[in-house]
Amino acid sequence: MTDRAATSDFHRYRTQGLIFAVAGAIAFSGKAVVAKLMYRMGADPFTVVGLRMLMAFPMFLAMAWWAGRQQQASGTGGRLTRRQMWQIVGLGFCGYYLASTLDFMGLKYISASLERAILYLNPTIVLILSALWLGHVVRWQQVLAMALSYIGVVIVWLHDWDAAALVAKSAHDLDAHHAITLGSVLVFLSAVSYAVYLMGSGQLVQKFGSMRLVGLASCAACGMALLQWWAVGYLTHGQQGQVAHLPWQAWALSALNATCCTVLPVWLVMRGVQLVGASMASQAGMVGPLSTIWMAAWWLGEPVTWRLLVGTATVLAGIVILSRASQPAKAQAVAVAATRAKA
Repeated sequence: MTDRAATSDFHRYRTQGLIFAVAGAIAFSGKAVVAKLMYRMGADPFTVVGLRMLMAFPMFLAMAWWAGRQQQASGTGGRLTRRQMWQIVGLGFCGYYLASTLDFMGLKYISASLERAILYLNPTIVLILSALWLGHVVRWQQVLAMALSYIGVVIVWLHDWDAAALVAKSAHDLDAHHAITLGSVLVFLSAVSYAVYLMGSGQLVQKFGSMRLVGLASCAACGMALLQWWAVGYLTHGQQGQVAHLPWQAWALSALNATCCTVLPVWLVMRGVQLVGASMASQAGMVGPLSTIWMAAWWLGEPVTWRLLVGTATVLAGIVILSRASQPAKAQAVAVAATRAKA
């Protein structure tokens, strides 16, 4: 009877964990769709980032406070040293401020599906940076997996190239094909910035935990984004970063972006990691790009072609093979699963 009860509990926790991980991945994916809807209402990338961070800041602050209290109660937490504070500020700059800004700037020019495919190259970028900076050995299986992932992104990019006039119609100041190229570069740089964050967060994740680190780094990033928002508006004499002309629907979308597409998914994915482990939660998160395709087609009218479907499947296949070949350390795996596509 005890074994049967234990088996029943295992299956229940497993099911709940997968539901949390999938829901978090889908919610994260909605960020790109919400941003592009706001662009159609007259918002610019600096406004989208600024409003998102402004509305998310109190929730990230509460997250950091709650996680800190939990650690203090269990005797595992500690006070931040000055060095650790600057490390967290640096992580917030790379992982959430710069990555988010570049991502939303790129989203103005490319489809939500291509943006999600490029961001899923994060594990490959981490592997490349680890080989260049830390001297890690890259095995041939990893090279083949990376090649497969980048081939998939190229296929999705060709999908955008063929539909350039539709995909980049908000880029009034650029030729459509130039806009696709610029947007792809910006989103790839966002992925590089987030990869730097993942590489630098390992030690602090072990000390403070993923939830507290995400909360603290995000609070720092919110401050930077709000300062950027003010500076852009001041330097452009109000041509960028303005909100007075936005309809109430844009404010509602921004609130949705801050809650359901930013803060809530962090908790959902972390809960999934606690119940089923980082590896399985990360694999469940593969539903993210597929949900992006569906939401972009439904809400944005973005075309769905065989290139898009084949390219996305190729990217996901490459990442799955790479994750199995790399076997990342547990702390890094938790960080990747907890904050995948958070930029």
